[in-house]
Amino acid sequence: MDALLHLVQTVNGYLTDYILIFLLLGTGLWFTFKTRFVQFRCFGEGMKKVFGNIKFNGEKNKSGLSSFQALATAIAAQVGTGNIVGASGAILIGGPGAIFWMWIIALFSMATIYAEAVLAQQTRVVDADGTVHGGPVYYIRKAFDNKFGKFLSAFFAVSITLALGFMGSMVQSNSIAESCNTAFGIPGWVIGLLVSALCVFIFIGGIQRIASVTEKLVPIMAVLFLVGGLVVLCFRLEYIPETIGMIFKYAFTPSALIGGGVGAAIKTAVSQGAKRGLFSNEAGMGSTPHAHAMANVKKPHEQGVVAIVGVFIDTFVVLTMTALVVISSLYTGNGILSNVAGDSYLAAVSGEAAVVSKTNAMQMAYTTALPDFFGHFGNIFIAICLLFFAFSTIISWNFFGKINVQYLFKKKAKLATIIYSVIAIAFIFLGSVLKNDLVWELTDFFNYLMVLPNVIGLIALSKYVIKESKSDKK
Repeated sequence: MDALLHLVQTVNGYLTDYILIFLLLGTGLWFTFKTRFVQFRCFGEGMKKVFGNIKFNGEKNKSGLSSFQALATAIAAQVGTGNIVGASGAILIGGPGAIFWMWIIALFSMATIYAEAVLAQQTRVVDADGTVHGGPVYYIRKAFDNKFGKFLSAFFAVSITLALGFMGSMVQSNSIAESCNTAFGIPGWVIGLLVSALCVFIFIGGIQRIASVTEKLVPIMAVLFLVGGLVVLCFRLEYIPETIGMIFKYAFTPSALIGGGVGAAIKTAVSQGAKRGLFSNEAGMGSTPHAHAMANVKKPHEQGVVAIVGVFIDTFVVLTMTALVVISSLYTGNGILSNVAGDSYLAAVSGEAAVVSKTNAMQMAYTTALPDFFGHFGNIFIAICLLFFAFSTIISWNFFGKINVQYLFKKKAKLATIIYSVIAIAFIFLGSVLKNDLVWELTDFFNYLMVLPNVIGLIALSKYVIKESKSDKK
């Protein structure tokens, strides 16, 4: 296990530092300029379409989903452990400045996800019975109608099935199990069984049941998390200016906090921002286009601007709240981590030595910031939030994987999806009892593999995205 962990970490390091950052920023910059800054021009339009059409009544559609249901399913995939555990890990390893680079990645990624949603809409396939299929495999085949296209689409389909359907679900259930064990003392295998049972019930209902759950769960979990974060920030109000200052200061001088040379420290901060930024908002990764392809809209541009709002909510609202809570509580003033940083280390908490890691950093922040009477409540609150976030992500990711399994096996798709679902449930359970670090590294590895064919397809079809981005003037 240790040897495998080291190997995967090494490969991931090269992918992140030398390939991923350039692909994400390069693709985001390309679509930002080519669409004439669509994420800024059409942001207001996207907000109106999202918040002007919110419905929680389980709207039924014979074919596909409503635009809001598609967004809710996409956000359910985006807002998961990456927003709590991933963001905390980025801060611990790369310092508070990693959040700044997460913002930069997200800012340009909003143009990337616009492109993904537009192309998913343009290339989606509707069967005679009304079943909708869509996602990167379909626009990759449109970009390359040859053997190369077949290889790229198959490579993507296999990668996303492993990354989200299997490994990704392990990350989510692992985080649920660890946080619940910290808060309630419940063994991981018990949590694994409960989550697996709930997933079986929802998987059986297909996309309509998933959409019915996500359209209700996503707004509730987001509001709950934000309200809890605001309560903590009220107790740390005097440290908010220092918190914001640290994010910007350590984006460019992280060596003052995490040690090492200036160049190496900045590289660490940037790579953590890119790494966890990808896992958080998923723009460029090719996962959320599966949800946006399901939306019943008049023109692809409409779902494209809605997708932009999804990244905004994920990164600039939910993830930023995590960053403010963790940094203001643990790094500023009398914060227990004001002088050190690392993936996992000892800190004095209530007079006792405790291990602070990306999994429990948010819970530590609540314990530190809130009065003693509410300290244990913080552990419970974060465990509940993680349960909501991770569970909604599991059900969305499973659906994305299922679409690609259907693409791979075509005529044998029915049997293949049954086998896929059984294996996925097994992985969900295994994630609750396996070692955390290896699960995260394997998930990162397969996430990175997804990016490569997806970005190639996006760039190849950029002319269609550019043309669609002008439709807001029509």
